[in-house]
This record gives sequence, C-alpha cells and structure tokens, in this order.
Amino acid sequence: MPLDDQQPPWGQKKKPSSPEELLAALLKKIKESFEDKGGGKGPGEAEPDPGGSAPDIGAAIMRIVAVVVIVFIVQIIYSSFYTIEPGEKGVVLRLGKFHKVASSGLNFKIPLIDDLIKVDVETVRKLEFGFRTRIPGQKSVFVKKGYDMESLMLTGDKNVIDVEWIVQYKVQDPFLFIFKVGDVDQAVRDVSEMAIRTIVGNRGFDYVLGNREIIEDATARALQESLNKYESGVKVLTVKLQDVNPPDPVKPAFNEVNEADQDMKRLVNEAEQTYNKLIPKARGDAKKMLEEAHGYAIERTNLAKGETARFLAVYAEYKKAEDVTRKRMYLETMKTILPSVSNIYVIDKGQQSILPFLDLTDSRKISGQKAN
Repeated sequence: MPLDDQQPPWGQKKKPSSPEELLAALLKKIKESFEDKGGGKGPGEAEPDPGGSAPDIGAAIMRIVAVVVIVFIVQIIYSSFYTIEPGEKGVVLRLGKFHKVASSGLNFKIPLIDDLIKVDVETVRKLEFGFRTRIPGQKSVFVKKGYDMESLMLTGDKNVIDVEWIVQYKVQDPFLFIFKVGDVDQAVRDVSEMAIRTIVGNRGFDYVLGNREIIEDATARALQESLNKYESGVKVLTVKLQDVNPPDPVKPAFNEVNEADQDMKRLVNEAEQTYNKLIPKARGDAKKMLEEAHGYAIERTNLAKGETARFLAVYAEYKKAEDVTRKRMYLETMKTILPSVSNIYVIDKGQQSILPFLDLTDSRKISGQKAN
C-alpha cells in the first residue's frame, strides 16, 4: 500500500480545540505531505525501485486542495462570530446597506455578506477652543499661543472679549455618526464656534463676564439643536467656559474700570446703609408725632365735651333760678379772685373822681395772724 494512503500519525492525536490550533495542524500536515513527496532521501532510506510505480501526483494535488478548502471553511466559520465590547455598538452592513445595530456581547453575521463597524458610544470626547492641553493631570499644562483666533469674539456693545471653552460629547446614534457626517469632530467644532459667537455677539461685555452659567446653557442648547438638524448622531454633555477675560492689550484699562465700578458699588452700599439707618428712624419719629397729635386731639376733644356738658348743666340750673345762681357765681368768682388782689379801687358811678383805695393787705395779714 502506498505511503500516501496510510493514516498519518497526527490523526490519532487529540483534536484541536480552537480555530487557531486547527489551522496550525493543517499547515503542519501540508508541510509533512510535501516532505514525504520530496525528491531527497533521508539517511538509512532505500534507493527507489526503478521498476516501481511513479508517485501519485494527482492524489497529492487533491490533498492540497482539500486542505485549502478546509482552511477556507474554518476561516469563514471563525469570521461569522464577533464580539462587541461593553461601551461599544456594532453597525452591521449587509451587501453595503445598513442592516442593524448590534449590542454588546457575542453576535453572528453572514460571512462574505455582512460587514461590521464598531463604534465607541461610552467614551466622552472633548474639544478645546482657544487653548490646547499639552500635559493633562492634576496640574495640567495648557498652551494658548497660536489659538487666539478661536477665542477672540466681538460682543453686542462692540467690545472684544477673550473666551476659552471646552465641549464634551459622546456618540448617541452609531449609524448617523458613521454615515451622515464625514468628520464629526470638525462639525462639532465649527457648530460650537458658531453657537457661542452668536450668543456672545447678542449680549454686552459685562453680561458675558458676569453670567457664565447662562452663556454655557444657551450655547449647549443651540449646539445640540444644530447637531440634531445635521443628523450627526452625537449628544452634547456639557459646554464649559474655562476663562473669560478682556484681551491682554486692554487689561490695564479694564482693571481701572473694574476699580471704578467697585468704588461706585461701595459708595452705593454706603448710601443704602445710611438710607436704611436714617429713613426708618425718621419714619418712626413721624409716626410718633402723628400718634401724639392724635392723642392730643382726642384729649382736647374729650375735655371740650366735658366742659360743654358742665356748662350745659350749670346753664340748666341757672335757668331754674337766675338771680340766685348769678349771685352764687359772682360770690364764688370773687372768692377766687380777691385773695390774689393787692389793691382794690372802689368806683362809685355817682362820683366824678376815684375814691381812695381800700388796702386789704394788712387786714388779711392781721386776720391770718389771729387765725394762727
């Protein structure tokens, strides 16, 4: 029996467990087959029999073709399965046309018909404007030279401002990310510049300096709307203003303006403090005076009412006995007045001259001493 028809020794060994091992075993078999059919002879081999049969060339060729076919089949089977790592998505094309989006894990595709494109959808991509990070870390090193044209902007009140910012985004739709926009990073960069320049150009210099969060939110919304319109397949995570300052040539003048502004605010605060101290006190005093006047008015009114009531009561008694009441009132009045009178002049209507006055001082003193 020819040597080629015998069962080779490697067929009796343990079968390979992986496609790589199977391919290595097939290559080894091909090598051994060619060595067996080679023209050389090894030590101790007998001379070929001149009268024997010629080598079986057709069987060797068929064996090689079979090995090649087996290798091809193994390769096709091996390429039919693919793995999508966590944080990735696989875009499967069937005959060049979009078929599906594959999720993480082990997946199957038709060999020679389906193509696979893996897209990282979890990594956060970052774009820098007005500067570049040379050495990232806790103490990052930034380079600004050569990127001034990205950050210099014109505000709504015709002032120049230097705005540095970053944009962070990640892939949201792998199909749109691959096929709708040719260069997504450049598209995000261009649209971001357009959005923030539009927002800054519609606002004043002081507003941009003092309202970073509002500028960031407005830029993020405008950027996302534009990218959705272009079907870029990305999601904007954040827009962060790194530094907002006037250009270097005008910084001294800007600092002077800031100092004047601070002085103005200080004076305004002092004026408000004085206002808050004096105005409430004046209001309190005014209220106090009003309350006192109100109380005095009530007191005088009540007193007048009492006097009126007393007068009306006296008048009612007077009407009952006019002569008696008149004399009583006269006597009571004289009793009240005479103790305080020093000189008394008695005038008789029948006389032409004034009578000598009646000195009652000594008599009052004498009567007082007698009483004592």
